[in-house]
Amino acid sequence: MAFEIPVRVYIEDTDAGGIVFYGNYLKFLERARTDFLRILGIEQSVMIENNLMFVVRHVSIDYKLSATLDDILMVSCLIKSIRKIGMVFTQQVTRASDQNLLVNADIEVVCVSRDALRPKPIPDSLLNQLQIKTEKNDV
Repeated sequence: MAFEIPVRVYIEDTDAGGIVFYGNYLKFLERARTDFLRILGIEQSVMIENNLMFVVRHVSIDYKLSATLDDILMVSCLIKSIRKIGMVFTQQVTRASDQNLLVNADIEVVCVSRDALRPKPIPDSLLNQLQIKTEKNDV
């Protein structure tokens, strides 16, 4: 089961032609990942307090169609794979009004220490939480 959030396209998201600037899709995808982790019980602010954070290591994105001013987008998020040090999310952006697929993306994040920005294993408690909830589709 994929998690999704609605995102409205504002003027600040668009270029002079009223089309969403391609880099802004990364912001939409980030919001969905953050909210997805939040409903799994993983607050990034708590991770930071514990000297941990997730950072993006790799992005593979395929732009299919453009979104425009005032569109309502549905941004989905699903964990594709989990490793001891990170995970890969599969994400999509669709336009709510016609269900057209606008963007496909795979985004790899890794866990790092906040102070040294060096890779660090995801704590077992978080790893278990991610694996149990995603295996059961309990989101």
